[in-house]
Amino acid sequence: MRVSLMVPCFIDQYFPRVGISVVELLERLGHEVAYPMEFACCGQPAFNTGCWPEARVVARRVLDLYESAEAVVAPSGSCAAMAKRFYPELFKGEGELARAEALAAKTWEFSSFLVDHLGVTEVGAKLAGRATFHDGCHGLRELGIADQPRRLLAEVEGLELVEMDERETCCGFGGTFAAKFQEVSVAMAQVKAASVARTEADYVISNDSSCLMHLQAYFDRQRIPTKCLHLAEVLVSR
Repeated sequence: MRVSLMVPCFIDQYFPRVGISVVELLERLGHEVAYPMEFACCGQPAFNTGCWPEARVVARRVLDLYESAEAVVAPSGSCAAMAKRFYPELFKGEGELARAEALAAKTWEFSSFLVDHLGVTEVGAKLAGRATFHDGCHGLRELGIADQPRRLLAEVEGLELVEMDERETCCGFGGTFAAKFQEVSVAMAQVKAASVARTEADYVISNDSSCLMHLQAYFDRQRIPTKCLHLAEVLVSR
């Protein structure tokens, strides 16, 4: 099928390898991948800070760009939740509500697209080591995604997946939350890092690069050797 990517601005600017990995994997599975170069942001920063009129300006552009898409895939639980869960709320009472609902119906978070839509769990990936999985808040709480990435990781040759005791605890990033409440954000990262340490994992894997950036920054500052990887990077490893 033809898959249209909604690559978050965060990945585009800071972690392009994640977007490239998604493309590589989908093409390896035989699908055609499209990406509208005009896409910049889904509007979530404005939405989360209560600036809904400004968020609608950005979101209307997204509706235009993906209106004809067969399926829309986002390598981020956060951005997928914005389009899938919050666009209908954002446009409630607006003329674009039907278009927002149509986009929501065909938008998928990356791991959910593979497992729930395509029925794929084994992709030939290989990665030696011990890993634990971090559940991003939006993917877990808004989209109910928890089992899908773990089913994919269970099929990665050489990878031992160990659950941490704080698996559903927020990492502390939360977009603008980390900027507004720095001390609380760092304290939350400390809790998460301690939970990771108890697993003795070599890798922390997640489907949200924003969470991974926050955790990796804490690990690096504390000289903790654990490495953060996006799920897509793991699934294209050979």
